Amino acid sequence: MDPAGVVTRDRSIADAEGRGSTDRSSSGVPLADLQALERDALTRSYARQPVAFVRGEGARMWDTEGVEYLDFQTGLAVTSCGHSHPAVVEAIRAQAQRLVHTGNLFYSEPQLRLAERLAASLGEGSRVHFANSGTEAVEAALKVARKAGRGGEVVLLHRGKIVSLHRGFHGRTYGALSATPQESKQAPFAPLVPGFVAVQPTAAAITAAVDDETAALILEPVQGESGVYVLGDDVLRAAREACDRHGAALIFDEVQCGLSRTGRFWAWEHSGVRPDALTCAKALANGLPIGALVCGPKLAQVLEPGDHGSTFAGGPVQCAAALAVVDVLGDPALQASVLELGERLAEGLRELPGVVEVRGRGLMLAAELTPDHPEGAPAIVRRALLDHHLVLNATGPTTVRFLPPLTIGQAEVDEALGLLEDLLVG
Repeated sequence: MDPAGVVTRDRSIADAEGRGSTDRSSSGVPLADLQALERDALTRSYARQPVAFVRGEGARMWDTEGVEYLDFQTGLAVTSCGHSHPAVVEAIRAQAQRLVHTGNLFYSEPQLRLAERLAASLGEGSRVHFANSGTEAVEAALKVARKAGRGGEVVLLHRGKIVSLHRGFHGRTYGALSATPQESKQAPFAPLVPGFVAVQPTAAAITAAVDDETAALILEPVQGESGVYVLGDDVLRAAREACDRHGAALIFDEVQCGLSRTGRFWAWEHSGVRPDALTCAKALANGLPIGALVCGPKLAQVLEPGDHGSTFAGGPVQCAAALAVVDVLGDPALQASVLELGERLAEGLRELPGVVEVRGRGLMLAAELTPDHPEGAPAIVRRALLDHHLVLNATGPTTVRFLPPLTIGQAEVDEALGLLEDLLVG
């Protein structure tokens, strides 16, 4: 950082000595070689940007050439503690030295301690089922809801209807995809799982859709992948009332918006509308694969041995990391900072040229560009990465999403806004 307090964007890894990491070198593998490996060895599942990151610390990452970047994407809301957070790194190191895996036929203290913490966060009488991802957590939630709705009877689609909301995203396996009403994602893999109904994210539509055949209503309190749309309290209250009226389960997908991303540990806490179950993942272990279904008292006793399972879910290393994450992200001071910095970021985004709307809550934000913007969001995101070394994400033709680490400071928010202003003005 120069005397004026401006970070030099092309600073090499060698210049970053003293920042706390033990590995200062690049990978030594040119990007072109990695791209050749991708062409020969990987399926074409992802559209990658032409950058390979090799190291991260806090809100910073470095590529194979030693160039420093400011990360306001965090692997899609995963590294909420920042890269290489010392408490998380130490938890992983210590547990990996003791025991990496045992499987779920035996007891594991890290898993049970984490379950205790997550269950308590939803309320007395809650229980946890672990998975490997947000999608898997959603799959477990759908199975629990259908089993509970049938009361143990094996009757095809008796109380088996699942209601989801347009603009929602719940994952890419068949059950989760069936609850994700996006034609581009569903059409190539049809036919999907029967019994799913999608409605508009309004109180009236939800009230009309949930009936006595409904096993569950699943929704995101803040819809992330579609462009960060905060569902109103009236919508959440209508969802709660409709589910209570018809005996259906209310499931909140907090895979992206949970774990203090919106300034509360769970996004539902803003409204006070408590779900019967919630799913979480992404930030839970700050980069290690883990997901969780937290079942409230209504659903806590539904699963029995043999109903559902996973080889790797709730492994000791993942759970040890997650316990450290819960300590970091559960800090009320951090949550207050998320709200304060989120408002600062939102206000700054509203002042940028070409931005017509800013949506979101806390540090889960989206900036909507003018429909006739000369570049569009994907091009803006690419230029931000390659020319200004700012890592962002586009969720649509005119939508740029911001998911920085929750541990950032005011200087980093202001730095990102300055880079964006240079980008949009220049």
